[in-house]
Amino acid sequence: AVHLSAEGLLVEGGEGVRYVPSPNCDARPAGMPIELVVVHNISLPPGEFGGSAIIDLFLNRLQPGAHPYYAGIAQLRVSAHFLIRRDGEVIQFVSCAQRAWHAGVSCWRERERCNDFSVGIELEGADDTLYAPAQYQRLQTLIDALRARYPIADVVGHSDIAPGRKTDPGPAFIWSEIKIK
Repeated sequence: AVHLSAEGLLVEGGEGVRYVPSPNCDARPAGMPIELVVVHNISLPPGEFGGSAIIDLFLNRLQPGAHPYYAGIAQLRVSAHFLIRRDGEVIQFVSCAQRAWHAGVSCWRERERCNDFSVGIELEGADDTLYAPAQYQRLQTLIDALRARYPIADVVGHSDIAPGRKTDPGPAFIWSEIKIK
């Protein structure tokens, strides 16, 4: 069984969840309920899977010289609450009780600053690469755990809250693979 602790950390009876705390977070506004789940994708370098680069980015230790693409992003201070790897492994970077820095300039139902009231879930992937069945299964389990703990009103893609600026999770993400409501 999977559930979220009072501290907003994922607790699971089996294997597959790791907590790697990111410094890229801060306090949510007082009394702000968590109402939104934002689905993202990330791969570093772009289109390549595996390795430690995503973790390094979220921990501010990505080496700019390790790959040409990294020079342009190594200075970013970003995070997500969760990362679901291609094999279904879940890594939590930020407690759900905290505000992760994942959405950027964003708007949902005429409310700006989606980081204030959302949980960000990164899928290791790319807009044009099919996601693995294990990722959909873990995403659904995580959404169900979030719904059991918080008043989640919707599950959206990053592209839905930052149209024109973001495209993820992209056309390769099959929304019908998860139960949104």
